[in-house]
Amino acid sequence: MNVEDEARIVPDSDVRDFAATHRVVSIVGPTASGKTGLGIALAGALARRGEHCEIINADAYQMYKGMDVGTAKASEEERAAVVHHLLDVIEPEEAMSVARFQTLVRACIHDLQKRGIRPILVGGSGLYARAALDDIRFPGTDRAIRTRLEERADTEGPGALFDELRSRDPEAASHMDAHNVRRTIRALEVIAITGRPYSANLPKYRYIIPSVQIGLDLPRAALDERIELRTEHMRAHDFMEEVRRIRPRLGATAARALGYQQMIDVLDGLIDEDEAFADIAQKTKRLARKQMGWFGRDPRIHWLQALNPDLLDNAVAIVSHADAGDYDSTDALAEEYTKHHLGMIDS
Repeated sequence: MNVEDEARIVPDSDVRDFAATHRVVSIVGPTASGKTGLGIALAGALARRGEHCEIINADAYQMYKGMDVGTAKASEEERAAVVHHLLDVIEPEEAMSVARFQTLVRACIHDLQKRGIRPILVGGSGLYARAALDDIRFPGTDRAIRTRLEERADTEGPGALFDELRSRDPEAASHMDAHNVRRTIRALEVIAITGRPYSANLPKYRYIIPSVQIGLDLPRAALDERIELRTEHMRAHDFMEEVRRIRPRLGATAARALGYQQMIDVLDGLIDEDEAFADIAQKTKRLARKQMGWFGRDPRIHWLQALNPDLLDNAVAIVSHADAGDYDSTDALAEEYTKHHLGMIDS
């Protein structure tokens, strides 16, 4: 990138102005849609017009050290092209949560903006992407309160707890499944901890950091083909050996990354490699469908066709319009035509 190694330092008083005219860019979309490639290309295009951009990883599993092949982590060449943050920052034994990610990513965004660098977020689930930029709070937990509620669910029955939730927060209860005891307990726990209705903690489609989101879309057949190719790449690049090496250190959270359990099953002789990789491809396709459903609920995302030869130019144009404030008036109305999905707030 043709920019100075050291970005200019933005005085504290000017960070807000810098952030308003250099929006955080968040690139979202289903797995294997090309988010990493677009992020790197966009950083290069903006650098050619004199801007300094760096990428922040927004995928929880890519934060784990040693989980490279299975998470499609950016290659050494890609990291050499553009500086990447929040890769390889935690050990496989540790637990990553969306609340922890929110703390890490917001600190990283502020640090980059203070140094005159535009952050480009790449990847992640819908909740992780929104946790970085939106008005979302993650109330803590209280083991004693949760234990009491769990004991009450056992003795009084889950119906009694849901009736209490209905009386204390009818809005939350009207959108929740009365049979989902875990969610009911979590809602009552949040009410007890915060003294506010559970529904008051719902994610808001409202940026607290000036931002613009670019979504990548492509035909289902093309996406499925990319997923098949990615799965073949994993196999060809010794994914099995990666899992063999890291397995003794996999904590409960890291082990949930798609593909790792399949490789463990192969190592344990439960299935063969062909079955394992076929299952990985199938489940990845299913995940991609769910991701599109999640991202599709956010009206602020500017969707681009990933296969369009003008993709990069279109992305640069969106960033320019966002920097000029052209989307602010419509983004401000997002809350009026979106629906919240209660029960999605976990720490």
